[in-house]
Amino acid sequence: MKEEIYAKDKDIYMSIAEHLNELKVRIFLSIIAFLIITVVCLIYTKEITLILQKPATGIKFLQLAPGEYLFVSIKISIYSAVILNSPFSIYQIFQFVLPGLTKKESSYIVPIITGSTTLFFIGILFSYTFLIPTTLKFLISYGSELIEPIWSFDEYFNFIILMMLGTGICFQIPIIQILLGITNIINWQKMLNQWKYITFIGTIAGAIITPSTDPITQIFMTITILVLYLSGIFILKIINK
Repeated sequence: MKEEIYAKDKDIYMSIAEHLNELKVRIFLSIIAFLIITVVCLIYTKEITLILQKPATGIKFLQLAPGEYLFVSIKISIYSAVILNSPFSIYQIFQFVLPGLTKKESSYIVPIITGSTTLFFIGILFSYTFLIPTTLKFLISYGSELIEPIWSFDEYFNFIILMMLGTGICFQIPIIQILLGITNIINWQKMLNQWKYITFIGTIAGAIITPSTDPITQIFMTITILVLYLSGIFILKIINK
């Protein structure tokens, strides 16, 4: 007997072969889009590099090894392509799983995916416009009367990409809470009772994401994580009404 997959709430039947073929097509489209964006980023590496250097006001960057900037340029292009291509890849995944979802499940998935992508980019923007400049200002000023800050661009890039991606991931806290809530793993009341533990964890996460001894930046990051956590509780409370 020919195996078939039934799409919930829709009169659509797909064979296993057709389902796998659709998966291959969507993966192929995501890879093609990623490669195209990577090439575009390579072409505009200089412009992207200038954008990344902007928060480090007054810093001189050196190439400490042969070909260092070349390899950093490739890293910048790949990371930029991953970030820029993520909405398209998520869309392809969503289109693949959508036929197997009920109408109720679809009503949750669409806002969750949209919200997750939006929050991720807001987190990156927040890190670039506030956290990174504040942290760098402290690091540059500390000991500046004794040592002139001349940095390796490779190390600088690793530093800011860690902060931006880390902050983007932290901004997924409300999405994780909503998923835990709608699947009845934990309700919003229990989440609210755990706010003290979240504050402690947020302090540790803030210290990791902002690797400086600047207490102001770390406190602000802790407050941001706590606000995101409370926002997730508020949204979940509204959903459960």
